[in-house]
Amino acid sequence: MEDPSKYHTLLRDPARRKIIEILAEQGKVGFKELRQILGLGVGTVYYHLDMLSEFITQDKSRKYMLNDRGRLLYQSMKEGKLSPTLHAKSAFGSKIGKWIFLTPMFVKTVRPERILPISILIYVLGGVGCAFADLRPFLFLYDFSFGAYEFEKTVIIYLLEWIGLFLFSDALAYLLYGRIGGELQLFTCIGLASLPLAIFPYITMLLSYQITRFLQIAFQIWSLLLTSAAISFGKGLRLDKSIIISLTALYLNVIILILMGIFP
Repeated sequence: MEDPSKYHTLLRDPARRKIIEILAEQGKVGFKELRQILGLGVGTVYYHLDMLSEFITQDKSRKYMLNDRGRLLYQSMKEGKLSPTLHAKSAFGSKIGKWIFLTPMFVKTVRPERILPISILIYVLGGVGCAFADLRPFLFLYDFSFGAYEFEKTVIIYLLEWIGLFLFSDALAYLLYGRIGGELQLFTCIGLASLPLAIFPYITMLLSYQITRFLQIAFQIWSLLLTSAAISFGKGLRLDKSIIISLTALYLNVIILILMGIFP
């Protein structure tokens, strides 16, 4: 094999080491059985399998098995060439980054019913904030020019836009990558990803128009990155794949606003 050290980051996660071990010991394992053994959510298992795609393959019945590289990797693990624990100290900046990207919260969505109330609260918080701040929500964008609709209408429109993003992401994940299941986890993750744009209306009530116009760009980028992470966790996709979905949603968002004559 190549230099084993390059696989330390990949195998630092115990779930991925466990998958390698299960496939090595059992030969072939179906997705449902693998999920039961691991005790993880649909999206989480898909994510780990995607990360290990260089080392696993599927037979005609779609059961997972190690390929030649996977068997060599397992052999290296058994022979001690790869540490079984692979502990790594996290730098202070890395810890801050995890919280900026809400990684600890996304990880907890493996059991989405526990985090779902927080996501719903964030959705509602954003809608109410738009109504109070007199903003018209357009998913990743806000319109300062025309003022908000009636209070209830603004809240409903805000909620429908983010629910629409959830449905769009779920459909595109299936069409592009064949991902099925994990809808509740994805809905919960999308709610967490909307946090920056949910708190932005409250910031506009505290700061001047000139400042908030610049801040909006930063919050949009932040929320877009969080949406990519949400799709990654919710549908078990690598970030390079999930960002395609989030960028597609953003481009469609802009195109619709251009057609409506709102976006310059």
